[in-house]
Amino acid sequence: MAKYLIKASYSTEGIKGVMKAGGTSRVEAVKKAISSVGGSVESFYFAFGGDDVYVTVDAPSNLAAAAMAAAVGSSGALARYETVVLLSADEIDEAMKIAVSYAPPGA
Repeated sequence: MAKYLIKASYSTEGIKGVMKAGGTSRVEAVKKAISSVGGSVESFYFAFGGDDVYVTVDAPSNLAAAAMAAAVGSSGALARYETVVLLSADEIDEAMKIAVSYAPPGA
């Protein structure tokens, strides 16, 4: 499975929903949503600052992550939603073995 970091900020309506139903209800809702695309939640944290929520998830593919982003993003509950692909050290080691034919500008 691929690993992702989801960073999100609630809209005014979204934060009203959190205030009404509580944080644990959001964790359960996200777990259910990720599970519905064949994934699982590794961690879920609320935060101060530019983002309200940080969630690490395992999902079967970029397609599943995109489906999740579209469903959540179109709900109107969030002002911002970003999916970051996370790579392990072993995956980076494998990537460094791939030959790339590249010439920088002006070369």
